[in-house]
Amino acid sequence: MKKEDKNLVIASLEEQLTQFPHFYITNIEGLNAEKTSDLRRQCFKKDIKLVVAKNTLLQKALENKGVDAQIFEALKGNTALMLTATGNAPAKLIKEFTKGDKSECPKPYLKAAYVEETVYVGAQNLDFLATIKSKNELIADLVALLQSPAKNVVSALQSGAGTLHGVLQTLGERAE
Repeated sequence: MKKEDKNLVIASLEEQLTQFPHFYITNIEGLNAEKTSDLRRQCFKKDIKLVVAKNTLLQKALENKGVDAQIFEALKGNTALMLTATGNAPAKLIKEFTKGDKSECPKPYLKAAYVEETVYVGAQNLDFLATIKSKNELIADLVALLQSPAKNVVSALQSGAGTLHGVLQTLGERAE
């Protein structure tokens, strides 16, 4: 590959890394054509971009983006990059895709991930990454928690007003 071609690939990878805030480095080596097509189809449905890249070119792109060097140790062997806007989507996809696989090392497997500006190295983090909430989900939970007491107060005031109105109406209708 010529140097100009390598620079184009690095620039393309950098652009994709800028476009998507989260990425997973996985190994899909050994998947047959049918399973690879199925994986790509599922990635497309869940808005995950699957890209296969050379480790050295990917490392250059990551270096240029200022990603923590700890992730570089995962750039060995066959590497596929899963790019996403939702931090836990690829982890859920990998878990779902490998659910029925009884082999010792089901494919695809997680080598490393960059989610919410944190680096996770190793397949042992897959369960945690599948359950991690995105920033938007956490904000929604916080808003719901903050709204709950206010809703309770408004509800109590409304029910109290109805009761008070009934008592006053009954007293007013009484013959003196």
